[in-house]
Amino acid sequence: MQTMRLGRTGLEVSRTGFGALPIQRVDMETAKQILRRAYEGGITFYDTARGYSDSEEKLGAALADVRDEIVVATKSSGAQDRVSLLARLEISLEKLQTDHVDLLQLHNPAGLPDPDDPESLYAGLLEAQAAGKARFIGITQHKLDTALAAARSGLYDTVQFPLSAISSADDLALVDVCREHDVGVIAMKALSGGLITNARLAFAALRPFTNLVPIWGVQRESELEEFLALEADPPEMDTALREEIEHLRVELSGDFCRGCGYCLPCPADIPIPMAARMTYLIRRSPSAPFFSAEWQERMQRIEDCIECGHCRDNCPYELDTPALLKRMLAGYRELALQQ
Repeated sequence: MQTMRLGRTGLEVSRTGFGALPIQRVDMETAKQILRRAYEGGITFYDTARGYSDSEEKLGAALADVRDEIVVATKSSGAQDRVSLLARLEISLEKLQTDHVDLLQLHNPAGLPDPDDPESLYAGLLEAQAAGKARFIGITQHKLDTALAAARSGLYDTVQFPLSAISSADDLALVDVCREHDVGVIAMKALSGGLITNARLAFAALRPFTNLVPIWGVQRESELEEFLALEADPPEMDTALREEIEHLRVELSGDFCRGCGYCLPCPADIPIPMAARMTYLIRRSPSAPFFSAEWQERMQRIEDCIECGHCRDNCPYELDTPALLKRMLAGYRELALQQ
């Protein structure tokens, strides 16, 4: 397993990171088995969040006995100020079975908090760091201008941002800015929320960036084994992969849902992160499960949208989510007729 220096933190982390959001969808024993195999395979960087239901608890249960051999990053989900950030951190530490995290990140704040405000989120980061409960501090973002401002500010050790094979040149410029300021880069959504199904392509596209660690979301041990195999024999970008990337960029140009989930909860119980990508998912995955009676009923809920605006207002990509859902429902029905 190759390692890299995570910016000015000086932390040496595996170049393949483990994104622990998906393990909230599996039972405890399965999660422990996956996490333990990741550790045995040489993965040392694990990214989770207070907002990922029981992800922190599973990570702690699986790896508490090797805590000193891994790097643990979590996020201040739901925190609005210094007090709430510190309160959530205490819960995270308990769940993770540790007295500190290596990296505490602000979880996609609307903007950069005022570093001079003694009650701000940033003040909470500094207090956690001073108390020895967070070794380094960072921020996660879905908006490029805010991510760039964070990287240039000198206030954050790391920036986490969606980066993948289909990222634009503007998005990828963040990597260079972070290198200039010695800020570690953590790439979320490296599979574009599951819309990129060729792991080899996704891996090869990000591998040239030596100051970037992608956190691959893993839910099944088979997925983990695929990334471990890619790490053991890293693929190089070739003509075929470049052509596939260009095809993906054309197909996914414009507005598409990355599946981040900030639109939830939905009062009509629409499964937005899946429903807003449905036609893409059908074309990229075995389609039969998506045409089950259960999924037909879920997609039908789009008709129950009350136009409350919550999903639109909370989308970090500023998508017109209700309109997107209606397009997906029309496309879904058309594809269903072809079955």
